Amino acid sequence: MGFPLTPHVFSRQVSDTVNKSNTTRENMVNEKNHEERGTQPRFGTVLFLLTVLVGIVGTLYFEILWDLVADWYNDPDYSHGFLVPLLSGYFVWERRRSLQSIFIQPSLWGVPLLAFGLFMLVVGSIGAELYTQRASLIVVLAGLVLLILGKECVFKLSLPIAFLFFMIPLPAIVVNTIAFPLQIFAAQAATFCLFNLGIPVLREGNLIALAGVTLEVAEACSGLRSLLSLLTLGAVYGYFSQDSTWRRWALVLLSIPIAIIANAMRVAGTGVLANTWGPEAAEGFYHTFEGWLIFIVAFILLLGCGSVLSRFGKGKFRGESAPAGP
Repeated sequence: MGFPLTPHVFSRQVSDTVNKSNTTRENMVNEKNHEERGTQPRFGTVLFLLTVLVGIVGTLYFEILWDLVADWYNDPDYSHGFLVPLLSGYFVWERRRSLQSIFIQPSLWGVPLLAFGLFMLVVGSIGAELYTQRASLIVVLAGLVLLILGKECVFKLSLPIAFLFFMIPLPAIVVNTIAFPLQIFAAQAATFCLFNLGIPVLREGNLIALAGVTLEVAEACSGLRSLLSLLTLGAVYGYFSQDSTWRRWALVLLSIPIAIIANAMRVAGTGVLANTWGPEAAEGFYHTFEGWLIFIVAFILLLGCGSVLSRFGKGKFRGESAPAGP
């Protein structure tokens, strides 16, 4: 014959049942998390595999990379190419903690991207187009990252990967398309400045005729070199100095007119020197020194623009957060 349950005993039994249910549920959740961690590839293992694949790709692109480094060394317009891989590597190293915390989930979308990069390599090799061959390396790297590490990792590494495009010289057809309008603009702006300074001047195309000398704004004087260098510096400076994406893009875009105007100032300054001291002042050391001086001025202007952009909106924010007066 059983005894009836008292309220105290019944409450204790219900409490024990609830505790056992919660414990069972927690154990199931922990086992599930453990299984997920067990199935997730280790970051070190995946990084080693990615390094091996990058080594294989480096072997495939060895000759292309060798010619690319030779262009950096021989072409002053792209001498900044030596710094681009180092800066890109720093951008990756800076993201090392966030990369280690990413859930690695390989994506099959990396296969078509990898195939497209290899297709670019084949087409560029057949057509003897260096830019296509070199750009295919960056596409292949992006495809490998997407295939092995997943979409989230590609998003985190989008800046370091895209930054590598600064190291590749532009194709000749693009250079010719950009350089000639820059030559004409520099000649027009320099003629305008010289005329307003009271110096007799006549322009015919990219030729500037002074009283005792005729200056030619050649392709090397188009400002394309300073434009590419300042674009690279603008991207790096914007990344380190600005805290929002739109400010970084604004600084990169501002480097374009700054470089163009600075080059026009350099051509005008060369005209003033040539008119005052003769054609020798427009050649040799003075010409080179003037180019470096104007580039420094352009970089200072870029720094000033970055300083203004970094303070843009802060005054409004402070005004809104400031306590109201009595």
